[in-house]
Amino acid sequence: MMKTHIFAIAALCAGLTAGAADTLSSPDGKISVDFSLSPEGVPQYSVDYRGDKVIPVSSLGFRMKDAEGFDRGFTVAGVSRTSSDTKWAPVWGENDSIRDNYNGMTVQLVNRKQNTKLNVEFRVYDDGVGFRYLFPKQKKKQLAVTDELTEFAMPGDITAWWIPGDYDTQEYEYVRTKLSEIRHTGGHMPNLSSTTFSPTGVQTSLMLKANDSTYMNLHEAALVDFPAMHLNLNDTTMVFQSWLTPNIDGYKADIKLPFSTPWRVIMIGDRATDILASNLVLNLNEPTKFTDTSWITPIKYMGVWWEMISGGRMWSYTDAHDFDLATFDYSKAKPHGRHSANTENVKRYIDFAAANGFDQLLVEGWNIGWEDWFGREKDFVFDFITPYPDFDIKALNDYAHSKGIKLMMHHETSSSLPNYDRWMDKAYDLMNQYGYDAVKSGYVGNILPKGDNHYSQYAVNHYLNAVKKAADKHIMVNAHEAVRPTGLCRTYPNLIGNEAAMGQEYQGMSPQHVTILPFTRLKGGPLDFTPGIFEANLSLYNPNNKEHKRATLCNQLALYVTMYSPLQMACDIPEHYAEKMDAFQFIKDVPVDWKRSIYLDAEPAEYIVVAREDKHSDNWYVGGVTNATARDYTLGLNFLEPGATYHARLYFDGPTAHYDRNQDKYIITEFDVTNADSLPIHMAPGGGFALSLVKQDAATPAK
Repeated sequence: MMKTHIFAIAALCAGLTAGAADTLSSPDGKISVDFSLSPEGVPQYSVDYRGDKVIPVSSLGFRMKDAEGFDRGFTVAGVSRTSSDTKWAPVWGENDSIRDNYNGMTVQLVNRKQNTKLNVEFRVYDDGVGFRYLFPKQKKKQLAVTDELTEFAMPGDITAWWIPGDYDTQEYEYVRTKLSEIRHTGGHMPNLSSTTFSPTGVQTSLMLKANDSTYMNLHEAALVDFPAMHLNLNDTTMVFQSWLTPNIDGYKADIKLPFSTPWRVIMIGDRATDILASNLVLNLNEPTKFTDTSWITPIKYMGVWWEMISGGRMWSYTDAHDFDLATFDYSKAKPHGRHSANTENVKRYIDFAAANGFDQLLVEGWNIGWEDWFGREKDFVFDFITPYPDFDIKALNDYAHSKGIKLMMHHETSSSLPNYDRWMDKAYDLMNQYGYDAVKSGYVGNILPKGDNHYSQYAVNHYLNAVKKAADKHIMVNAHEAVRPTGLCRTYPNLIGNEAAMGQEYQGMSPQHVTILPFTRLKGGPLDFTPGIFEANLSLYNPNNKEHKRATLCNQLALYVTMYSPLQMACDIPEHYAEKMDAFQFIKDVPVDWKRSIYLDAEPAEYIVVAREDKHSDNWYVGGVTNATARDYTLGLNFLEPGATYHARLYFDGPTAHYDRNQDKYIITEFDVTNADSLPIHMAPGGGFALSLVKQDAATPAK
């Protein structure tokens, strides 16, 4: 058991002068933060890694509406220091235990001329730095934030993997450029006005490579009651400055004092795998708010979903549109005959999911209103409680429960936040009535009220309120199109999934996309990417769909390991899995909760290889994915228990497999291995491999 120690030392240093610095180092001494004041009393910090300045001197502070003195004119009133070394156990996760080991420092700032106070708290870990602002009680009881002035100075024109700044979506493919090239590459931001956001804006989590031995990542943690942070780059000075999502009134946030901002996060490591393995964002979040978490369980699910995404069938029941949902009579409406969420079709999915060991089945398009939702910007589109005439909600739930699985609820809000707030309690009560314990919520379209944004303070509070209310009803939440995750799944572990990325429904994305998401979007929390496409030719679902999945079947299998989530979907239709049951076996076998995870090898947007040990057995699972470049990889098995024998089942690309052709060419082999073995594996362009390693009992003969 790790020995825990926490201590605090108060050091009054009101005499700290401009240029003098307080230094804080990581437990292993490799990372250090220097805090200082400029001659004008501007708070500043810098970060060193192994003696190199990876974040040169950068400014801190705020501008407020109708309040001065939060950006300059400060003196240091005191400094307190802490140190902590503890362990905590996630309810679910990549590891069953996480070490939280840091040195901390809080700098107390006073602007005596303006009679304002502002504290800055730093925590330095072996894998990076977190800092946040603390607003103590003072003369002003409430403040309106117009700008956060936090800077992240870069050590030069380094490499970045980024998506453009956008207040409403992260559904972009990532671009790799030098910092100086962002302005020339990132000007296309369809949801933004150039008067409110510059073409040098990017979103976090931002992956960076300073040199061959230094990787960094910029993000935020514990986003609560505050707008999401973007980053604006001055490509002359190579300095990023925080840019908060504005609210409907144009400024950024209303805060009531005392107040703590989200953490600003800088992950640092020698290798790309150090960034993948970092738990810094989770560690900067508060422990779980729940005393009882027994009702929160990881989920492997299927869905009545892909057949609509591919264009074969529809969410809606009729062809009616532009009507008042409160008065429209569906019993008199003529169905168009392509509605997926009908009782018989859902039963077909239930039968297949239950027969193959799945936990739940998502059903989209079950409730009235889908005829009139997209792009209408109506306040009242869905009531979240009334099923279509051909969806027997009670009979289907009874049928699913008789088969040993549950149905998963779907709440598409069409981004009308006030409407969802009005119906949320009734919607969750309906779920309790019928035994649903998980909901996929969606926020497609422009936010209502008009003029607000998906990542504003108002929207951020709405998303978290939905999670809190769901917890009161013992409901798990998988939020799509909501704000990007910032580790709040530690505090609220019923938040078992998020989208906030270009997911599988974008059918023609490049092969590199799945090799960069674990370095970017997944640093804040699990992604409901919806893997498992077995039929790449989407015209078989819908002759008018000319797209195809740009990934091999083995690449799709590997995603269950390389993209962590406690909520994993097998998103293809049952018939396509039935045609390839030998490959489908991996999806049936792979767990969704882990004892230990080891990132074996990786490079951003190129390839990733991950090994994970099942939380409930001694078995291991390994996944590897590559971008459009074929790759020969030697997988060492030294992570296995010495002296033990494991039965291996390896799924890998056939010699002619390719992400644009022959996507379903795969080979499966079985053999026994020990930790002394290594396996040469070929990954096709846009391909990958999946490997299960089942520990053999000493009395069991080798196969």
